Amino acid sequence: MYKSYHVLYLISQLLLFHLWRTSSKMALWSSVCKLPPELFNGYSEEFPRSLRCFLGDWLETYPWEFITGSDTFDAFMADSLLSAMVERLQDLASNHCQPSLILQFTSNLENAYRREPLKLVRTVKQILEAERVIVQNKFQRLTLHLHRQQEELKFAFDLQRLQYKLQEIRALCGNLTDGSRVSLQTNTVDPQFSTQGDLQVNALCTLFSEVTKELEAAKSQLLKRLDIWKRQQQLAGNGTPFDEDLAPLQKRFESLVDVCFQLSQQVASLVAQLGSVLQSCVKERLENVFNGLIKSAFVVDKQPPQVLKTQTKFQATVRFLLGSLLFKATQTSFSVTANIVTEKQARELVAGHPDASLNESTGELVNNIASLETSATSNACCAVFKNMLLKKIKRSDRKSTESVTEEKCAVLFSARINLGSNNATFLVQALSLPIVVIVHGNQDSNAKATILWDNAFAAKDRIPFVVTERIPWGNMCETLNQKFMAEVQTTEGLLKDHYYFLAQKIFNDNNAREEDFQNRCVTWSQFNKEILPNRGFTFWQWFEGILDLTKKYLKDYWTDRLIMGFVSKESVSTCLSASPPGTFLFRFSDSLIGGISIAYVTHLPNGSCQVGNIQPFTAASLSTHSLAKCVQDVQQIQTLYPNRPKKEAFQKYFIEELPKKNSKEYIGIQIKITVGTPSDPAPPEQNLHGAMSTPNRNAENPTEVYAEGTDFLSQETAYNSGGSPDTSWRSSGVAPLDQNVMGSMTNLSGNPGVSPDSFYDPAQGMYPQGMNQLNMPSSLNPSYESPVMETLPLAHDNEWMSALPLGPTDSHLFHLEQAMSIGLSDSPLHGDMDYPMLDPSVPENAQESSIYDLEQLTLQPLYNYSHSSGPSLTNLCS
Repeated sequence: MYKSYHVLYLISQLLLFHLWRTSSKMALWSSVCKLPPELFNGYSEEFPRSLRCFLGDWLETYPWEFITGSDTFDAFMADSLLSAMVERLQDLASNHCQPSLILQFTSNLENAYRREPLKLVRTVKQILEAERVIVQNKFQRLTLHLHRQQEELKFAFDLQRLQYKLQEIRALCGNLTDGSRVSLQTNTVDPQFSTQGDLQVNALCTLFSEVTKELEAAKSQLLKRLDIWKRQQQLAGNGTPFDEDLAPLQKRFESLVDVCFQLSQQVASLVAQLGSVLQSCVKERLENVFNGLIKSAFVVDKQPPQVLKTQTKFQATVRFLLGSLLFKATQTSFSVTANIVTEKQARELVAGHPDASLNESTGELVNNIASLETSATSNACCAVFKNMLLKKIKRSDRKSTESVTEEKCAVLFSARINLGSNNATFLVQALSLPIVVIVHGNQDSNAKATILWDNAFAAKDRIPFVVTERIPWGNMCETLNQKFMAEVQTTEGLLKDHYYFLAQKIFNDNNAREEDFQNRCVTWSQFNKEILPNRGFTFWQWFEGILDLTKKYLKDYWTDRLIMGFVSKESVSTCLSASPPGTFLFRFSDSLIGGISIAYVTHLPNGSCQVGNIQPFTAASLSTHSLAKCVQDVQQIQTLYPNRPKKEAFQKYFIEELPKKNSKEYIGIQIKITVGTPSDPAPPEQNLHGAMSTPNRNAENPTEVYAEGTDFLSQETAYNSGGSPDTSWRSSGVAPLDQNVMGSMTNLSGNPGVSPDSFYDPAQGMYPQGMNQLNMPSSLNPSYESPVMETLPLAHDNEWMSALPLGPTDSHLFHLEQAMSIGLSDSPLHGDMDYPMLDPSVPENAQESSIYDLEQLTLQPLYNYSHSSGPSLTNLCS
C-alpha cells in the first residue's frame, strides 16, 4: 500500500514537467539538428539516434540529469520516467507514418531497462551531456533560455524530493505512534519491539536532519534565482529584455514555506521521541529558513524612475510574495512607507542596521504610504504608490570632481507585519535601484549617463552604490547596442564597423586597428566627463543625441538598413571614392549633437569627382521635412551606396502628401530642399549687416549648408494660388529672413551687456540643450562665419530661444506655423517678391506682434533693409 501510494504520487508530480514542456521550448535539440550526425556519439543498440530524433525536445523537459543517487526516491523517479517515455512513444506511434518502428523501440526499452530504470537514466544523461558539450563548442555558448530551464527543472526536482521525504516522515511518525499505543495497551515490555522503536527514532532523526539540510539548500537556490531576477530588472533599465513576471517565484516561496510549516508541525508532535536537543536544533534551523524567506519575499515590483525630477509625480509598486499565503487567516491591513535614503544610509541598511537609515531626513516625499492588498485575479499582494512626489532633496557631501548628476540615492520601502498565533513582528524592507535626483531638465542627459553606467556595470553583492570606474570596451559595446535597440525600438542593432567608429571617437585614436580596441578599457571620465576634442560635449551627450534623433525620425530608415550611421568622414570618402557620381549614403554628424548628413559623389567643374557632405539634418528640420522628402528633393543623389537606386530603396517612403486645405486668407506654400552644384554655384549673398556670407569650408558645423565647400543646401518655397503654376523663389543677391535668423544677429534683445559667456557655465560643464561651442549663432561666437541665411536648418521651439538668457525678443519673431501662413490674400502678386521665413523659436516671454509689424514683414521686400549699415533686428520694424 505504501509503495503504490508513492508511485501514484511521483506520477502525478511528473505532470508538472509536462506543463513546463508545453509552456516553453527547449533550445538544445533545435541546435543539435543544425549539426551533422557524425559529431554525436553515445547512442546504443537499445537507444539509437533515430529514437533520440523521435523524442526530440521532449527528452529535455524531464530531470534526467539530476538523478545522481540510487536511493528510493531516485529509483522511483527513474521508474516513473521510463513509464512516461513509453507512454510518449505509444502516442507518437498512433499519429506517425511508421508506427511499427516506434513500437519496436518501445518494446526494446521495456526489455532493456524495466528491471534497471536507473540504467536508462545514466544512458539519457550521457546523451544529453554529449549534445550540450558539442553545441557549446560549436556555438561558443548555450542559450540563456536553456540555462533558465535547467534551473527550473533543478528546483522542481529538489522540491519533489522534499515533499517525498515529508511523506516518509509522516509514515515513520505514524508507525512510531501506533507502536507506542500497542505497547501501552499490552502493558508489557517487548525487547524486540523496543529495539525496533529505537531504530525508527534514529531513522526519523536522521531524516529530519536531511530534510532540513535540503530545505536550506532549496532556499539558497531560490534566493539566487531572486537575485538573478533583480539583476535582470536592473539591466532592463538599459533596455535589456526582461521577464518581469513574479508568479513563478511566488510559487517557489509559497512551496518552501509550506514545507517549513509541515516540518514544524511534525517536530512539535514528536517532542518526546526526538529529544530536546535535536528538537531545538531542528526548530532553530527551520525558523532561520522561514525568517529568511519572509524578508526576501518583499521586493520592488515596479521601480520608481531612476532619473527623478523634484516636484514631479511618479509611481512605484512593492510586492510581498508570501502575502496571499500568509494573510489569508488575518483581517489586518498592513501599510508600506517609502523614504528617500542616501548612499551612506543605504550602506548602513545593507550592513544590518535597518533603523539607522531613517535617523536623518534626506528628502521630503509626499503620498509615501500605501496599503498591502491582495488582488483576487492575479493573487499578488502589492502596495501601489500612484502619486508620490519628491518635494525637495538634501544633497550629501560630494568629492570635488563629482557633480550632482553623479550623486545616487534610493527609495526605501518598509513595512511591519504580524504573523502567526503569537503575533510575531517582522520588519520587511526593500531598496529600489539607484536614483539620480535632478531639479532641472538640463541635468537629464548627465543623470541618464550615471544610471546607464550603474545599471550595466554594477557588481553582485556590492556596497551601495559602488561601481567600477573602468570596464572593457567589449562590455561597453554590448551596453550601447542594447540601449540603442531599446530606445529606437528596433531589432537591427549596431554592427562591427559601428563599434570601430565609436571606439575611435571615445578613445580619440584614429590610427589604432579594430582589434587593438578589444584590449582597452573605457573609463567613466571618457564616457561622460571629458569633453571630446574640438567639441563642446561628451561622448554620451553626442550618442544620446543620435538616439533621440533616430527614435523620433529615423527608426524605419535604420530598421531597413538605409542608414550607415556611425561612420567617419574618412571612411565615407573611402567607400564612395570608387562610386559613380550621384552615389550617396547617410552618416551621423560627429561634430553636432543629433544630426544626420548626406555624403555623395559630385562632379567638379574641371570634370573630376569629389565627395560632398550636405549640412546635417536635425530633429527640427526633419520634423517639418522627412528624410525621404529630402532625398526626393535633392536631384544630385540617385544611388544609395553601394548600388541601390534611391527610388527602389525609398519607394515606400515616397508617398505624396495630400495638400492641406488652404485658408481663403492665405496662399499655400511648399518647401523643397535643393543643393547647389559646382557647375551652377549659388552667388554669395548678404546678411542683414550688409556683409557677404561665406560658408566655412573646413569644418562641419550645425549651421553650415555646404557640400565639401562648394555645394550648399537651401529651401525653395513655392507659392501656389489656385491653378496657376508654382512660382519658385530664391533670393538673388539678398538672403531672405530664415528660421534661424539669430545666426546673423548681434543681439536679439538689443542688450549690449549680454556676452557669449552666458551660454556656457564652466561650473556646470554643459551648454543649454542643442547649444555648444560649435553651433552658437555667429553673434555669440566670434569665430563663426554666417552662411547663406536661407539655408539654415530649422530649430526646436525651445532649443535656441528658450535657452538664451537674452530677455525679451523682438515682437515679430513667430513660430514656423505662423511664418509659413504669411502671404498676400487680397493683393495680386506683381513680379518676383522675397518673403521672409520667420523664426519658429519663440520664447515664452515673446510679445505679440502688432498689425503694423505684420504689414512691414509681408508687404515690404527685405532688400529695403539689406543695404543699411547693419541695424539690429529690433529696429527693423521701427
